[in-house]
Amino acid sequence: MRITQGAFSFLPDLTDRQIAAQVEHCLRQGWAVSIEYTDDPHPRNTYWSMWGNPMFDLVDAAGVMRELADCRAAHGDTYIRINAFDSSHGWETVRMSFLVNRPRVEPGFRLERQDGEGRVVRYTLESYAVARAPEGHRYSA
Repeated sequence: MRITQGAFSFLPDLTDRQIAAQVEHCLRQGWAVSIEYTDDPHPRNTYWSMWGNPMFDLVDAAGVMRELADCRAAHGDTYIRINAFDSSHGWETVRMSFLVNRPRVEPGFRLERQDGEGRVVRYTLESYAVARAPEGHRYSA
């Protein structure tokens, strides 16, 4: 199952050249760029681990790409995303977020049905990876 979160997620994986072009666009807009990673890509897991600090005041994508290479070296079999934060008044939010790395195997999610009182039915998504191993070891062979 291919996780589809953020911009470009329905496209084939971006090359490093394409990633750098997107980062350049973000920097031209004046957005701060940050890198995050996780081994639990549940759609409601918005708190991924941050790689380093947000990169303010960059003028080209080379710095981000260097940090991305370091993050891939340390966490290459996890999900890694790049966020672009707009700090301008009235926005103060992430303007762009996209995946730049995936684990070799994406186990996907299962849908768990919960029957409640009467005819109430609730559904929960649970990542297969979460059931396999503790955090930080879910994609290790």
